[in-house]
Amino acid sequence: MSSKHDILNALKSAAIAPQAMPVIKVSPRIDDLVGQFEASLNTVAGTLHREGGLAKLQEQVDQHIAQGMQIISMVDGIKGNREVTDTAHQLRDIDYAVIPGDLGVAENGAIWVNNKNLGHRVTPFICENLFLVLDSSTIVANMHQAASKLTLNSGQFGTFIAGPSKTADIEQALVVGAHGACSLNVYLV
Repeated sequence: MSSKHDILNALKSAAIAPQAMPVIKVSPRIDDLVGQFEASLNTVAGTLHREGGLAKLQEQVDQHIAQGMQIISMVDGIKGNREVTDTAHQLRDIDYAVIPGDLGVAENGAIWVNNKNLGHRVTPFICENLFLVLDSSTIVANMHQAASKLTLNSGQFGTFIAGPSKTADIEQALVVGAHGACSLNVYLV
């Protein structure tokens, strides 16, 4: 018998029997989900806009368009100045993307987005800045509740977005916008 087989057999004999996953029963804080969501979003460098909804967002979009910015909107009721493109490569010069969020998580400020609402799944990552629209009734307390509500059909893509892109790998200094959106503004409706 080779030393490889000796090692594998030794590992098999030392293996621990499979164990059932523990039941996690965490009582979520549900007293002020929007307030918790806002506090969490602020800690990950995002900004929540509670008042004004779509009208306030359209006002912001119009101001940016007047400054020559390129804005694509995937949200009904918000008009940008760029249309959904045939290929994702044509989005390389998008300054702002306006996309809908499906679900918000109060404990960490994360927002679930699904590719069925993005046009191209690269949209929230290739734009310079991101506007997310979130229905306040879709905010849940924690990731346990979020996971129980999420479904993906075959071929769908979804991701949690928690603030703008950031990294602290370089000299242990936080860099915002290193490999994605430089800002995240969330508008509640």
